[in-house]
Amino acid sequence: MGIITAKQLKLKTGEVIRKVRSGEQMTVTYRGKPVAVIAPQKKEHRKPLQELRSFGEAWIDIEETLQKTEPKFKGWREATAWIRKRG
Repeated sequence: MGIITAKQLKLKTGEVIRKVRSGEQMTVTYRGKPVAVIAPQKKEHRKPLQELRSFGEAWIDIEETLQKTEPKFKGWREATAWIRKRG
């Protein structure tokens, strides 16, 4: 298992992905402490593409959900004002 800092991960993402694809696990550290493990996905956890819904079907569900919900703010200006008051 390899160890890589968060900064190195940012700079060498392609290299890390190649190592993980070849079967290696990588521990990501932040300020010297382990925060994550990047590991190859197990075959039994992979969902075959034929089981995924089409984009159109998924988008219909998203639109229906949005129609059922009430927006918290009347517009972007109200949302921005709310954010600024919190900070």
